[in-house]
Amino acid sequence: MIEPTCDVTVVIAAFNAELTIERAIVSALMQDDVRVEVIVVDDCSRDATREIVLAIDDPRVRLIAHERNKGPGGARNTAFDAACGRWLAVLDADDTIYSDRLSRLVRQGEQMKADVIVDNLDIVSPQGVRRTMFAEADLSRRPWMTLEAFISSNVLFRSTYNYGYMKPVFSRSFLDGHGLRFDESLRIGEDYILLASALAAGGRCTVCPRVGYAYHLTDGSISSVLKRHHVEAMLAADAAFVQSYPLDATALRAQRQRRRSLEQARSFLALIDHFKQGAVAPALVTALRDPLALRHLRMPIAARLRRLIGPQASTMRKDPNRATGPHTSKG
Repeated sequence: MIEPTCDVTVVIAAFNAELTIERAIVSALMQDDVRVEVIVVDDCSRDATREIVLAIDDPRVRLIAHERNKGPGGARNTAFDAACGRWLAVLDADDTIYSDRLSRLVRQGEQMKADVIVDNLDIVSPQGVRRTMFAEADLSRRPWMTLEAFISSNVLFRSTYNYGYMKPVFSRSFLDGHGLRFDESLRIGEDYILLASALAAGGRCTVCPRVGYAYHLTDGSISSVLKRHHVEAMLAADAAFVQSYPLDATALRAQRQRRRSLEQARSFLALIDHFKQGAVAPALVTALRDPLALRHLRMPIAARLRRLIGPQASTMRKDPNRATGPHTSKG
């Protein structure tokens, strides 16, 4: 393991992020009372992302360029392996963090002897309007994130935000000690599996109710956000997760609910695909196999997708290297 030489390594996976990458990096460099480094992993961008990062004249910024596209999980893993910080903070290339975030979270993490820290988020519209994702009062009643609570929050087809949107700050020694990294087979939901695995491995995750992360939305379409193969990959990753960790009764019950919601999402998306193709017979077979998926057809298509993907889906379009969906993040 690389010896720590700073407090926090901010990890940014970037793909065609020329419009937002400088804003993200600057927000990471402007942290108060904490020593940071920023590692940007360019995942084979076809725009000026690399040039913009290289033009930032600050020794705390490092660029690592992939020779082949590995997806967001692979890019973050590259940064994790190269990090020099005691703590690892993931920042999406189109988001920002507030200047007091990392010092506050590191202080809380060390005081609470935690392995992971999560906090509240602001959702920033394309017009710059900000609203807080979670009520501070609700998070104040949850000083620790349990595995059962985290899994239960990440059940699909709910109209509220789930805890998978939170951006954890991880103890590097904890991740290294348990061999934890992002699942590179996932292009969606990789954030969820990593935090769930950390909790299942005994990680202590403390919750800060204050807002520290700004989750930026941009105008775009939701029509290509979530695909059936994404859900299939999430089901496979969840199955591997259950095989890897012994879950207690409450966590296992939550996991069964999550799996059922993923199966419904798969059937629902299959129905949509069949209808688009005019394939009536396959649609009937899918409906008979999973009748509960039919209930989502009562809503208009945009409302159905918003319910599946998340409350902000009608305006959300994030990094094109990431399929956005249920934590899903933007997994």
